[in-house]
Amino acid sequence: MWNRLNKSMMFCQMMFGLSFYGVMIILTRFFLEELKYGEAETMMIVGAFSSIGPLFAIAGGFIADKFLGSKRSLTLAYISFAIGYGLLALGASTLNIAMSLFGIALASYARGLMSPSYPSLYKRTFKSQEDFENCYPINYSVNNVGALLGQYLYPMFILAIGFNGGFALSATLAALGAATLIIFHKPLVEVGAEIDQAPVSAKNKGIFLGLSVAMLGMVFFMFNDMETGKYVVYAIAAAAVVYFVFLMSKATKAEALRMGTILIMGLLTTAFFVYYGQMMTSMTMVTINTMRGDLLGFIPLAPEASMALNPLWCIVAGPAITGTFTALEKRGINLTTASKIAISFVLTVAAFGLLTIAVKNIGEDVTTSPDLFLAIHGFLAFGEVIVGSLVVAFILSVTPKHIEGFSVSLFSVAMALSGIVGAVISGSIAMEKGQEITQQFVQTVYGDYFGMLTVAAAAMVIVAMGSSVMIRNMLKKADELEKTEGLTAAEAV
Repeated sequence: MWNRLNKSMMFCQMMFGLSFYGVMIILTRFFLEELKYGEAETMMIVGAFSSIGPLFAIAGGFIADKFLGSKRSLTLAYISFAIGYGLLALGASTLNIAMSLFGIALASYARGLMSPSYPSLYKRTFKSQEDFENCYPINYSVNNVGALLGQYLYPMFILAIGFNGGFALSATLAALGAATLIIFHKPLVEVGAEIDQAPVSAKNKGIFLGLSVAMLGMVFFMFNDMETGKYVVYAIAAAAVVYFVFLMSKATKAEALRMGTILIMGLLTTAFFVYYGQMMTSMTMVTINTMRGDLLGFIPLAPEASMALNPLWCIVAGPAITGTFTALEKRGINLTTASKIAISFVLTVAAFGLLTIAVKNIGEDVTTSPDLFLAIHGFLAFGEVIVGSLVVAFILSVTPKHIEGFSVSLFSVAMALSGIVGAVISGSIAMEKGQEITQQFVQTVYGDYFGMLTVAAAAMVIVAMGSSVMIRNMLKKADELEKTEGLTAAEAV
């Protein structure tokens, strides 16, 4: 099951988690304190940084499928990460806003190349689909080891080496990931798809470079003008769905039904990651403004580093979820992926319900405990691992092979759309510059906001269960159609 190829790729995944989330955790303070952005602007930037990269996985999937292959795309992604973080370090050293924005734009572009390429290539390092599905949650946990270390340590690192030093560290880590992929180039190409093994024509190189320039220009524009940029996200997401529906119209009836289940799963994923995105936006602002003290009474935890509690729980959640669902299957209990997502929304209700109770009953000192967020992130982490790992495996199991990369990119589109929607919603609780944090503000503004999210999550539990029934029927119908089409073809012969 395990071999040196999937282990080397998991090392790259850890380098990504450590470098990317290390950057993301310090971006809020960097924009607030160094670049003097307001809370609402900062939440949009950080929300976009967490989501625009996955949005451009549409182009990344297209590039991997048609021009470069997964292996080349993945290697170029890590090289781009290293360069982007390097530019961000230079921008921080000179407080150059344009260079800083271009740095995170290049990193976002790199994430777009990586998102569809990594699972596609990683899957091919296993002997069977079953091995891949069983091990993918473990890979998700490995990513979260890097995320945990980055989110916990970077706020302390910048006290010693500054923001520019933190960004330079991420550039170095991303370069290590690129070096690993280069070292294992030959064996990874051998297990890759045909396009990975074929040379890239001059025409394809030209198209790739043109697409890259266009994407980088668009991402930079979006970060530079987020008010307009959010509409670009909406338009790209809509275009991706329309194109996918067009592909459905060209497919066989059985394929179209299976592809239809991907759209339903995409809607559920979008709804869930609106909640996940709150960790980078509204919840971070709440911790910065109210969280005080040490975790469990003795572990130092910077307010903005509270997000580190999420990957901490995710490390535990990956093996726990794999073991739980495997044990259920051995007992003949086979839950659909949509049913598992319904469980994620139940956990989301618990997380945001707990947060709502806490801020509604906050004391006159207007402080919350790190222990509160330890529990909240525990619920969210288990839900995230279910959605983040199992939805991709579901898509790969039902999508036609020739659009595998593009289909996986729809998962990233859902994450991107949810990130922007979540950031926009979060703007409703942003404080004005100079505004004082008070007990009444926390109880009414924060309390009402998280209460609304809790009620909506409860409604999504019902929606997810209904979707589970619908998807099961669609897949059953697709299987019946395939049998009928097979018999018809045999009779014709």
